[in-house]
Amino acid sequence: QVQLVESGGGSVQAGGSLRLSCVVAGISVTNSFDWYRQAAGKEREWVATITSAGDQNYADSVKGRFTVSRDTSDNTVHLQMSSLKPDDTAVYCCHYRALWNGRHYWGQGTQVTVTA
Repeated sequence: QVQLVESGGGSVQAGGSLRLSCVVAGISVTNSFDWYRQAAGKEREWVATITSAGDQNYADSVKGRFTVSRDTSDNTVHLQMSSLKPDDTAVYCCHYRALWNGRHYWGQGTQVTVTA
């Protein structure tokens, strides 16, 4: 069974940094994973992807500030966030879509709050 568990959120001042982690169980972290976020009252927004080949893709709003990576030693996907802005405030979720059945898997999310 695939399980995704995020951690690392918190409250930080604008300009600060946070590192989010997504512990993956049930499948290898060498698959393709995404980070999404949802701010209060807004639709869910794609943030970043790390593909099975290791390629990284980012939304324009976070490009140059966020870095997605994976650690095969502990089967974890990370999102390093720097130069944070109040607009980055949201619940951040890890996502995986299974190729064999098309099912979407989501973590419970971790809250990131950036104060001005």
